[in-house]
Amino acid sequence: MTSHEAQQYCTDLARRSGSNFYYSFFFLPQERRDAMHAVYAFCHEVDGAVDDPAPGSDPRTHLARWRADVAALYRQDGDGGTHSSNPIIICLADHIRLLGIPQDYFDEIIAGVEMDLTINRYATFSDLYQYCYRVASVVGLVCLKIFGARAPESQTYAVNLGIAFQLTNILRDLKVDGARGRIYLPTEDLTRFGYGEQELLAGACTPAFTSLMEFECRRAQEYYRAAEAALPESDRRALLPAEIMRAIYHTILERIEASRYDVFARRVTLSPPRRVAVALGAWFKNTRG
Repeated sequence: MTSHEAQQYCTDLARRSGSNFYYSFFFLPQERRDAMHAVYAFCHEVDGAVDDPAPGSDPRTHLARWRADVAALYRQDGDGGTHSSNPIIICLADHIRLLGIPQDYFDEIIAGVEMDLTINRYATFSDLYQYCYRVASVVGLVCLKIFGARAPESQTYAVNLGIAFQLTNILRDLKVDGARGRIYLPTEDLTRFGYGEQELLAGACTPAFTSLMEFECRRAQEYYRAAEAALPESDRRALLPAEIMRAIYHTILERIEASRYDVFARRVTLSPPRRVAVALGAWFKNTRG
């Protein structure tokens, strides 16, 4: 497969996904948009190896292959090529070389996804934070390389925003994750508000659940605010795609709150036209003047 064909594979995968992130890619120059498509494809497929494995497949084997393919990329002899037949790895090769994305970032993402194979409960928020950091904040650090953000404060911004995104995902997807036997909300929080695991798995919207969700949403809001506070003025334009993602995900969190936290009846989403409207609003806010 040629580099061009590999890039098209990643671009098509990102387009078909309907991801909230895809709407921020439009505001990038072509070469950086291509890099985002490659990174998105990587994250999507690595996550899918665990969440939606092919019948009879071993997720651990798939993750080990991804880890080996990434390691091979960084062992190349300088010709910028790769001997892999994986289109995503082929596509990543050029972007990694040009943008200087560290191998540790990809290894951390894989390690985060791998946690889902052995951990389905988190005792404390500190435990959950490590998971959120690996699967979301580290993706944000990769994005900094793609966006061309330079200020040290941008790393703080990316880490906090990643935690906020992942907490929003967790709150939105309680039902889906519960069906997979996973509860990401810290056990200490459930105990604090007197809400049992079996109630959560049954989708019980009790007063205790409402209190629990109010608490969890406040925590997510704190991370959105921390990200906003860390946004460096010198990187504001470079981080426009991230600000668009922040606007979209923050709107989802607000809809969870507006629904009085009933995330069991239906999954809280934004329609494509609404996502476009939010994206354009964020673009206008961050580019005027």
